[in-house]
Amino acid sequence: DQLTESGGDSVQSGESLRLSCVASGFAFNLYAMGWFRRGPEKERELVAAISADGKMTYYADSVKGRFTLARDDAKNLLFLQMNSLKPEDTGVYYCNALFLGMEFWGQGTQVTVSS
Repeated sequence: DQLTESGGDSVQSGESLRLSCVASGFAFNLYAMGWFRRGPEKERELVAAISADGKMTYYADSVKGRFTLARDDAKNLLFLQMNSLKPEDTGVYYCNALFLGMEFWGQGTQVTVSS
């Protein structure tokens, strides 16, 4: 049972990145999925989440209108399209899966946005 993130990079303010998370070893389609991030000297925060059926999404106020979350259940993939990146988006981004108290975390991918 694991989640593996990719797509993190160092970019300039205003640029875009697309994070990916591939799941293995569990029934991906049953799990609500989300992206969390931990910025420098900050607590981990929920950035975006999507329900198991894909019908409901949540975005933190700080990323609304800039980030888009999507899931591909056929490929066990979760995506986070991040546009108009800002320095405050810098941090380690973690993929999360949650279903009936069962929870998995990825190892994280670093996103660094320079002004």
